[in-house]
Formats: sequence, structure tokens, C-alpha cells
Amino acid sequence: MSTRRREFLKHIGIGSSALFFGSTLSSASEFSDDKKNIQTTPVVAGVHQLPELPYPYNALEPVIDEQTLRLHHGKHHAAYVSGLNKAEQALAEAREKSDFALVKHWEREVAFHGSGHILHAIFWQNLSPQGGGEPAGPLAAAIQRDFGTFAKFKAQMIAATNAVEASGWGVLAYQTVFQKLVILQAEKHQDLTVWGAIPLLVIDVWEHAYYLKYQNRRAEFVENIFKIINWKDVDARFQKAKG
Repeated sequence: MSTRRREFLKHIGIGSSALFFGSTLSSASEFSDDKKNIQTTPVVAGVHQLPELPYPYNALEPVIDEQTLRLHHGKHHAAYVSGLNKAEQALAEAREKSDFALVKHWEREVAFHGSGHILHAIFWQNLSPQGGGEPAGPLAAAIQRDFGTFAKFKAQMIAATNAVEASGWGVLAYQTVFQKLVILQAEKHQDLTVWGAIPLLVIDVWEHAYYLKYQNRRAEFVENIFKIINWKDVDARFQKAKG
């Protein structure tokens, strides 16, 4: 594992088992301080916990209403944590019994639920009641270098996110192999991604993220998300990712 990847794993508060875009996440305390959520010990398989939000449930209104955020975090994200724990426990049992008849199923479950857990944990940190505007510093310079202008980046990010088929995510990532920023789509949580890409900014466009308030108006939701993006968090992730 490269030094850059180790730094990224520490930065978002994750352990050692590699999954889509990263690894596993642990307790709520990892996401509640100002030290960029560094975790120093691996997470024990099968004991992942739902992280607390870094703000009250009503803090992101009017962009994201309180009812939606409660359901999204407390029900949907929690279900991915539970699914990840169940899959890891099943694989541990399979190793003990040397019975891998269902290994394909449980590996798929780890990929799906583990990726859902990771992306949601990043998503909550990517948002802030004091967010919005444009990034500054190294991230702003990198966006200008790789996309031309912030306006061009925003236009592509919105278009890519809106164009995700069915359920998934729009992702701004740092591609470690190419050493540049890239915009990706992730169908579900784990499909259509690129190895070596470290997520910096993720936008959830599963319907449960917006349907209560926006109904089928995904484009309006994605446009409004830019009003609450925590660019300080995105920039910190970028600096950790590039090392």
C-alpha cells in the first residue's frame, strides 16, 4: 500500500480492509473533532458503527429538510452499516469452517454495503450549514488546472451526477495514477468506478436522499447541494490524497 493511500485511509477515519475507494469505518467519535478524523487502529471486522452527524438534523435546511436527513442517516446509512457487519461476520464464519460456497454472495455484500457506508460517511462531512461558495487554495488551483475554471468543473459535476442511471453518486476524486482530479459516476455504491481514485466530494442521488422534498426533481437537488458543500473538508481530503 502506498504512502499516499495510507494517508488517505487515516484521513477519512478508516481501517485496513480495502474496499471500493477505501476501507472500513468505525465509531462516531472519528467524525466529531477538528483533527481531520484520524484513526490510528484498524476496525475489527463486523463491528462497524453508524457515525454521528457533525451538525443537527435541521442544520442543512432548506437544502436538505430535517425529515429526509433523519431517514437518510438513521435508517438508510444505518442499514449499510448493518449489512457490512453481517457480511464480514459471514465471511469470518466461512473461513473458520472452510466453507466458501457463498463467498461470491458475501463478497458482493461487502462491496455494496461497505461502499455505501464509506460514501455516506464522506457525504456527511462534505456538507456544512456554513458551506457553499467556491474552494480556495490548492484545491481551487487543481480544479482550474484540470477543468479550466470552477464554472466548467461545476457544470460537468452536475451533469455527471444528474446522469447517473437509477441510484448512485456523482464523485470528484483524485486519481493517484494520473495525479489529477477526475469526475466519476458510481451506480449503486460501487459500480463504474476507477481503481486508484480517492473520493474528495460525493453527491448522493439515490432517491432517498431527496425524494421527500424534491420528488423527481433530481437536478434541482444537485444544484442546491452546492449551496452547502464544505469546501474546507474537500480541500483537506485533496491535500491528504496527493500527499
